[in-house]
Amino acid sequence: MHRSHTYRRRERARPPEPRRFTPAADPRLKRVFARIGVPASERFTPDRFQVDALAAIEHGDCLVTAPTGSGKTWIAEQAIARVRAQGGSAWYACPLKALSNAKHAEFSAIFGTGEVGILTGDRKEDPDAPITVGTTEILRNQLYDAMHRGESLDSDLVVLDEAHYLGDGERGVVWEEVMIYLPARVRLLLLSATIGNAGEIASWLASIRGSTCTVVTETKRPVPIFPLFLDPGGTLIPLAAPARKGAAGGLDRRVADSQGQKRGFARGGSLPHCGRVLEVLRRYDLLPAIFFLKSRADCDRALDMCRDNRIADPDRRLRLTSRIEAFTRQSPRMARHRQLWHLEHLAVGSHHSGQLPFWKLALERLMTEGLLDAVFATTTVAAGVNFPARTIVFLNSDRFNGTQFLPLDPTEFHQMTGRAGRRGMDHIGFALIVPGRFMDVRQIHRLFATAPSGVESQIRINFSMVLNLLLSHTPAMVEEMLHRSFAAYRMGRAHPNPAAPAGPSRLWRDFLRHLEFLRRKGYVNDRDELTEDGQWASQLRVDQPLLIAEGFRAGVFPRSDPALLAAIVAVFVNEKETDERLDRKRLPKVLIQRYQRTAAALMPFIGQMQAAGFGDRALYLKPAAVMYAWAGGQSWESVVGAAEMEEGDLSMLILRTADNLRHIRDLERVFPEAAASAARALELILRDPVMFE
Repeated sequence: MHRSHTYRRRERARPPEPRRFTPAADPRLKRVFARIGVPASERFTPDRFQVDALAAIEHGDCLVTAPTGSGKTWIAEQAIARVRAQGGSAWYACPLKALSNAKHAEFSAIFGTGEVGILTGDRKEDPDAPITVGTTEILRNQLYDAMHRGESLDSDLVVLDEAHYLGDGERGVVWEEVMIYLPARVRLLLLSATIGNAGEIASWLASIRGSTCTVVTETKRPVPIFPLFLDPGGTLIPLAAPARKGAAGGLDRRVADSQGQKRGFARGGSLPHCGRVLEVLRRYDLLPAIFFLKSRADCDRALDMCRDNRIADPDRRLRLTSRIEAFTRQSPRMARHRQLWHLEHLAVGSHHSGQLPFWKLALERLMTEGLLDAVFATTTVAAGVNFPARTIVFLNSDRFNGTQFLPLDPTEFHQMTGRAGRRGMDHIGFALIVPGRFMDVRQIHRLFATAPSGVESQIRINFSMVLNLLLSHTPAMVEEMLHRSFAAYRMGRAHPNPAAPAGPSRLWRDFLRHLEFLRRKGYVNDRDELTEDGQWASQLRVDQPLLIAEGFRAGVFPRSDPALLAAIVAVFVNEKETDERLDRKRLPKVLIQRYQRTAAALMPFIGQMQAAGFGDRALYLKPAAVMYAWAGGQSWESVVGAAEMEEGDLSMLILRTADNLRHIRDLERVFPEAAASAARALELILRDPVMFE
């Protein structure tokens, strides 16, 4: 269903909104809206599923599936407290650095500052603390190191938050590696709101870890959600007809009748008038709201549609201003943000990957504190949004996956609806469906009654994995380990015949293909052991370890110029096709020469990788030029302008470059000069606004 080109072409047209728009509500909603309000404070009493999960983790592993906001973190807190009471230690792994930072602050308040450390790459504080919070990649790397030393991970409990990332196309392999490598003596607690095949995953874990994995499921939302439909004339209508005799209801008659009409908020593909939607939500006390939109541009454009959304409560306006001033003291650049006026005067903000980290964090904090009316976010960051709202607003029933528009799947949908209704702040939450050209109302209605999708194995072989496994395993041992994968388990269940392969031969063949290439290039000897080069290359746990290793072999990395080193490293982290329209005459000669030397040295190796089936890799100059300017001390505004990049994209390029520089810094024993230069380069590039307190 590829239509990205059509969408961009039609987006230029901005047809007028319906002439008559009067906020109203179907009389049937009176009883529903009467439930809106803030619940009275009650003494906390754990739910049955929380008690059951705590009992299960005492005797084995546990996989908890429960709606967002239902109290899964409380289970982890109590399990960690029990481990600490017995003198043990715990690891809490998160998929996002932002979530790791939030959990670190939360756990520090509960257990005490000295009890909790954090490891995210960007932050390394109290690494020897008995409770570690960090990203799953860091945990996987610690498991590599422990296996290499012949030791067991120094932890008694591992918590994998957002465990459905096991099925993530890009990063799911890391989750699966952790589950495979984790010693059986370490209790494993998995938390997720959206896993459709929890029983299958638990059975797999039990088969490879030799202990019971109990599934604890809670389906009741802590705050019930009611789906609404907004008629183009401004009237709120129940999305669904009442259920009859145990059968789910279909679309409400008025909603079904509207589907054949031409009129709508978004005729021709333009963005609906979000200000008018906000007006309806305000009238019926349905704020705050999160609007999920298609693109960054839509999120930014929606702000200007809200110019009539002035803050009526003077006390709230004062508190919002005070909090914004506090944020600007932490990061002065926020005072110059182009959307600050909308935030302070209209109580609305735009939240997407093109924004800087401090801006997104500020919006999340302000929204959580009840100081904003609406946040406009892209569907691509829906799973990472770290704040709830009374209402979520759907303006389309599909999402862009990086290459094409595809219908929302049940897991994505449940991630988004999980943000509706704030525990302790709402009796009821709402999901509002706004009709438009790219809204399939019937599909959205079906998704409300559809369970989350099953998680599939995403394990794949890469050079970093092969190098690190060969530090402590023979190929035969690796083959056995691959048979422990979730992919092998699923294939074994699909082919129960004992004569069938015990695991996916694809993985083993792919491993052998990587191994043969490493032999040819001298990273592995004829006894299938890592050579000296292979040993230090294994420490490059980055996306392109072999290219960087070959760069060291060819001597292309500058040893005494940190800014130039950062620039060349940026060439290896950029994965997007880059507009190379550059005035090379204005670029420093030393940069051009070093880039040309790097490309000349590595292009033959890249050709060999491509011939062996390991993909193509372009080496662009522009990322190097951008990074050289930033590392050289130029202002953020000038670098953003010259790069012609969104601030968030530039920030991500810098942070990924920093990740690679950290691994180079750790090669001090082999390349001391480059390691020292990498350490200095990190200081040059990790500054405001990329890093902030």
